[in-house]
Amino acid sequence: MDAREALIAVANGRVLTREEARSAMASVMVGEATPAQLGALLAALAIRGETADEIAGCASALRDVAVRVTVSDDAMDIVGTGGDRSNSFNISTVSSLVTAAAGGHVAKHGNRAATSACGSADVLEALGVRIDLGPEAVARCVAETGIGFMFAPRYHPAMRHAGPVRREIGIRTVFNVLGPLANPAGVRRILLGVPSPTLGEKIARVLGELGTDHALVVHGEDGLDEISPSGPTRTWEVREGMVRQGRIDPSELGLSLAPRAEITGGAPATNAAIARGVLDGATGGTRSAVLLNAGAACYVAGLARDVREGIGLAAAAIDRGAAGDVLERFIAASHRVAAAEGAPA
Repeated sequence: MDAREALIAVANGRVLTREEARSAMASVMVGEATPAQLGALLAALAIRGETADEIAGCASALRDVAVRVTVSDDAMDIVGTGGDRSNSFNISTVSSLVTAAAGGHVAKHGNRAATSACGSADVLEALGVRIDLGPEAVARCVAETGIGFMFAPRYHPAMRHAGPVRREIGIRTVFNVLGPLANPAGVRRILLGVPSPTLGEKIARVLGELGTDHALVVHGEDGLDEISPSGPTRTWEVREGMVRQGRIDPSELGLSLAPRAEITGGAPATNAAIARGVLDGATGGTRSAVLLNAGAACYVAGLARDVREGIGLAAAAIDRGAAGDVLERFIAASHRVAAAEGAPA
């Protein structure tokens, strides 16, 4: 089934199977769909609401054509889908550094800002990290420092066929959730934040269908697409294809609630300064946000028995200076491997 056939099916009220969605998206990835066909299909799916099978099929097609990165089997990603309009600092990115310092392996997949002032690529670049690394260079960073970064445009070149249409139609589409589901390293562990509870349940089912070993999908009840330091967060834990709902409350984990204003970010330079502050031991809402998310990541990574124990590991990694050290080693490694692969300075 190509994109045009999928459009006709959806327009006639039919739900696509996972394989039909995969086939239709595959035709998009090789440039067979016209802009009109792709725009109409994306809009039709968005208006009706994509099913878990449709999202899983589209994600599989994107994975099929991604540039692959080979990392250890225990590698994970920590990422939000965006779209919560919170203007928070880069919680997932800082949490990734802390998780690496606690003993995890993080293969982070990200991009420049889409719905905020500063994406993961923007803040890492502002911190001094080379973000334009090839597969072998990323793998070396993960092996040497515990963390590597895959800049989405470099690893999903087939997305060039969809980019202009996405920008022109200007609405949220299935592509907004595909990035976190199409990590080029094929990670089987993930902490994934979403901007709505409806999407949380759906994405959890998708991760189960895609063969994820252990995932935690999270949505702050205050709207944050991270584990929120301001109040309870809803969770959907995925293991062995099964989804279990839960809840994380900072006040039950020994953390004081922090007002949302304390985690507000801004431009890349601002967020880089916040990141360094947290890694250097700053207290308050920024630290709480990172402890919660890095703690949950340590749990998903298998480093901790639960989120509470993970928070302890994250706090220790910051307080003994290991998290700040990981950042400095990551910066140095990214420049060294970039030079080795002949990337321009």
